[in-house]
Formats: sequence, structure tokens, C-alpha cells
Amino acid sequence: MTMFDTVLVANRGEIAVRVIRTLRTMGVRSVAVFSDADAGARHVREADTAVRIGPPAAAESYLSIRRLLDAAARTGARAVHPGYGFLAENAEFARACEAAGLVFIGPPAEAISLMGDKIRAKETVRAAGVPVVPGSTGSGLSDAELAAAAREIGMPVLLKPSAGGGGKGMRLIRAESALAEEIATARREALASFGDDTLLVERWIESPRHIEIQVLADAHGQVVHLGERECSLQRRHQKVVEEAPSVLLDEATRAAMGEAAVRAARSCGYTGAGTVEFIVPGGDPSAYCFMEMNTRLQVEHPVTELTVSIAGRRGLDLVEWQLRTAAGERLPFAQRDIGFSGHAVEARICAEDPARGFLPSGGRVLALREPNGPGVRTDSGLGEGTEVSSRYDPMLAKVIAHGPDRPTALRLLRAALAETVTLGVPTNAGFLRRLLAHPEVVAGRLDTGLVEREAAGLTPDGVPEEVYAAAAAVRQAALAPVPDASGWSDPFSASGGWRLGGEPAPPAFPLEIAGSAPVTHRAPALFEITPDTVTVTVDGLTHSFHRAGDWLGRDGDAWRVRDHDPVAASLGGGARPGADTLAAPMPGTVTVVKAAVGDEVAAGQSLLVVEAMKMEHVISAPHAGTVTELDVAPGATVAMDQVLAVVTPAAPQEEARRD
Repeated sequence: MTMFDTVLVANRGEIAVRVIRTLRTMGVRSVAVFSDADAGARHVREADTAVRIGPPAAAESYLSIRRLLDAAARTGARAVHPGYGFLAENAEFARACEAAGLVFIGPPAEAISLMGDKIRAKETVRAAGVPVVPGSTGSGLSDAELAAAAREIGMPVLLKPSAGGGGKGMRLIRAESALAEEIATARREALASFGDDTLLVERWIESPRHIEIQVLADAHGQVVHLGERECSLQRRHQKVVEEAPSVLLDEATRAAMGEAAVRAARSCGYTGAGTVEFIVPGGDPSAYCFMEMNTRLQVEHPVTELTVSIAGRRGLDLVEWQLRTAAGERLPFAQRDIGFSGHAVEARICAEDPARGFLPSGGRVLALREPNGPGVRTDSGLGEGTEVSSRYDPMLAKVIAHGPDRPTALRLLRAALAETVTLGVPTNAGFLRRLLAHPEVVAGRLDTGLVEREAAGLTPDGVPEEVYAAAAAVRQAALAPVPDASGWSDPFSASGGWRLGGEPAPPAFPLEIAGSAPVTHRAPALFEITPDTVTVTVDGLTHSFHRAGDWLGRDGDAWRVRDHDPVAASLGGGARPGADTLAAPMPGTVTVVKAAVGDEVAAGQSLLVVEAMKMEHVISAPHAGTVTELDVAPGATVAMDQVLAVVTPAAPQEEARRD
């Protein structure tokens, strides 16, 4: 079979751009698809051609098999690359491509189906001699059966969707009393993410390491592994930093896990690039257990590409080999030809706000600076003007660094994150830079709970003084009179603090940053302004910021500074203040409403669920009382800080009667 001349990329954002880049290198024509929300997106601009496939809702665009196949037919595509997410691990999509005469650039549908069912996958690889995590058996367990299995295994347990991955719907349960609600929540998340609410329960391994093995297989029986990736730095079961190789494994364990991954791939008839994931006790790496197999390209694949070597030559393009194996080519190398060189670390840049508990964020990218250079690579779907919405996954870009050793790679990545500028959309770049400097991370003492334990200490407490100084400097500079064509400016047009018989008093500006109380601040005596930057000197130290619109940024962090209007605030502009008011913590969609006006509720009782970027956020009653306002229904789209409900507190005597 010859190489394809046209390939449709059935995805969006960073991975679509990544695949299009390799297609261009190989001389293959690329076809992008886009929803109305992505009409101006980077992947649309970079493809050779692009096809609109529907409205913003993923179910009517990126998840519509019919519309994707129609786009392929209209553009003459011979193959489809699914990227990751959406339909990448959907066996029905793979079969539909085959039926339409298209090559699905991924494994056979049977392998997707088998490994996509975590219950069947565990049974299959166990039969192939691969160790698995102890857990429930059987498919289609009811809520009561899941709860019984959890009690039999013993707390704590991990509840997981049988379909899909990426941490969606995964819940760590430590108390039996939480089982019912956690099972219900996990079913909702699994159904929303994968269209299947089947769950299983597994024993929770304390202080676990998450290590995965990259495999590559052709259609002629050749299967190799390309080493491991350490993915233990996670938050809410979502990976945030990955690296290769892992500092935990010795050569014997690495070889054993690699062989186990190859057996797992063979057991399901795998072809193409895939990943076998293991849970590894930090104190005993030899006791590794199979968790699941991802039948697609992984987000973290660049760290493998940068460290693997074939016959002594460093570097491999996994997307290229996905295409080559899908086109029927044989792998021209065997396991003995594969080696490794140096160390690589990747950080995922996500649209989330660490200062607001990592809630999903959104907005328009006003200024963008992405690092590149010796030892640094950025894979991104962003461009200036990009609108980041809550409809899709929050990952915006990946920054990867490679060096001769781990300390060098970490240092390069921290510097690259400090250079990253994404003004207009809050991201986690600054948080990741601080995480990579944490002593436990630097020492390689990792586990999947480390980020959660240390998150508070890695998030700045309050707004630095120099941020307010920079914001005041920008405002003072805007008050300066503008000279005419001859260079003369009218002194009476200046809006400074002129006063009779004295030096001008610099004006004070009322400023407000989300999450912090309003302050009044004057510009420092020394500052310098350009259209894109502001530099201020505070207490003898000079600080430089990028700026765009209301935003200031430095070292990967960003702040939106607005003028505080106390009159408008007192009149109720925006979300109404007060402990009785429940406002949307993020832009998203209301998926569940559990109360009605007039209901009496207890403190902490769940009232609504808001979903954004595949994450659920439960809105609970702030105190006991009566629901006096409820302004939304299931399916409603809400903006950040939009009022959702009001709970009027119960009178003291009523609370006493309830007690």
C-alpha cells in the first residue's frame, strides 16, 4: 500500500496542529475540520484545506461520525487521523471509516473495543501474563454491586469508568459513607465524556507512581516498546507534567515492564502507536500492575520522541510512524536497535485559574508568546485572537524541554515557562514553573498525590505589590497629554494632580484584581511604558511585565487588573455580593438542578452542577435556609460570576428546632 495523498484530521487545537505539521513534512495534503466556535482557529489556518462540520456543541460537530465522513468524502481524503480525545478511541468510528473506504490511522476497531473496556482489558492482559491491579470483576455492575465490591476490597478504593480515560469520571473514595454520591457522580461524568456509564472499582495503591510504556506495532507482527514515561505529577487524576525516562526504574525493571507492555499489545492484535499504563508502588517498583491501554497517541508523546534513538540516531516522529504503519509499512528496526539519550520533561498549559482553585477559564488571547529555542519545543493550538471557550478540553499547549540530563531539562523547562505569555486567558503556566522547582520534584521523589498536597503552597497568596504599581503606572501614563504634530502639548489637558503653590500630587487609582479586595495605588516614581510592556521600580527592585488590555503578566503568571467603581459595586453591578448568593465559579453549562424555589435546604447540600471543559463543579448551599431564587435550568449556559441561586438563611429559632 502506498502512502496516503490526503489525510483528514478529525480533531482540533494543539493535536490537530501537531498532526498537520508532520503531514506537511511528509508531503501529504491535510484537511482540517472545525465547528463554528473554531472558524478562526490555528489548525484551520495551517491546514491545506478546512471543512465546517457543525455548530459549537461537540456532539453536533467533532463527535458526529456522519459529518466527519462527509468532510472526508468532499475533500478526497483517503485516511483519517483522530488525534486524541473525541473519537480517537471510538471503535464505531474506526469501523465507520473502514466501511467508507477510509484508513483509520490507529489500531483495528477490535483492539479499540477490547482495550476501551477496562474490565475486558484486564482479563485479556492477565491471560497474557501481565500483572493487573486487584479489583471488581464482571461488567455492568449496579450501584449496589459496585458499593459491595468496594467494601469487599476495603477502603480506600478507586472508582473508574470502564470506557475512556484521561481521569474523567475517576473518583478516589476513602469513606464508605461517600460511596452512593460518588458512584452517581462518576456515572454522570462517564456518560457525558464517553457515552457509557459502566464503572469498575479497584484497590487504591498508596503513594503510587504512574508509569507508562510507549509501544509501536506494524501489521506484520513486529511490536517494540520505546521506553517509559513518568506521569506521576497529576491533579484530579489528570497529568500535568510528564518526563522520560523515569528516575524510579532500574534497567531490569525497565526491560520487564517493556516486555509486559509488548505482551499486552500483542494480546489485542494492536497496530500503530499506543500506550500501556502501569501503576507502580514507589517503594517497590518491581510490583508494577497494568492499569489500562490507551489505543491512540498520548498527549505526552513528545518526551518519547525527544529521548528515543534508533540505531544510535536520536529522535523519532511518532505521528509519522502512525501514518507509515497504517499505510502497511513494516517497522525497519527491532527492539535491539532502540536506545535512549538524555532526558525530556513536558508541561501542559491549560486554561484554568490556580488562584480560583484551578477552575476552568476562558477568554480571548490578547497577547501570546510561546518559547522555542535550543532544547525547547512548544506544541500549541493558540494564536493571538484565539477565543478559548468552556466547550472543549482545557489544554491549550505543551512546552517540552530536552537536555543531556534531568537537572538540565528541568532548568530549561522552568525558564521556558517563565517566558510563556498568554494574556487574556488565565493559565497554569506560573504554577507549573513553581511545581518544577519544588524540592521533591527536583529530587525525583514523585507520586500521584504530590501536586494535590502541595498545590496551596505553589499558588501565590495575594497579589504582589509590584503588580498594583505596574497597573497604576499604566493608568498614569494614559493621563499624559498627547503632543500635536509640532510636538507641543497643552499643559491644561494634563489630568495629573496639579495644585496651587505645590508639587503635583500623583493621582491614586482604585484597582481591583479578581479574587482580591480593591486597593487604591499610586504609580511609582520610576517606571517605563511601551505598547507591550511596563517596567516599574519598587523598593529598589525593578520588575518587568508584559501587558495587553487589562492584563499584566510575567514568569508565566497573569493578572487582570480593572478599575474599581465603588458606586457601581454598591448598585449591584455584576454578580450580587453576599453570603446568600450562589454564583457560577466558571463559564459552563448547568447539567443538574437538584432544588426548586421554596425548598428548605441544609448547609452544604448540593443544589446544582455546572460542567465546563469536561469537569463538574458542584454548587452547594452556603448555609441552612430556603431557596428564594433559582435562575437556571438544566442545559443553561452560564457566564463566570452569573447569579444562579439565592439561599435565604433560616431564622435562628428554625435552626434550633432542626437541631
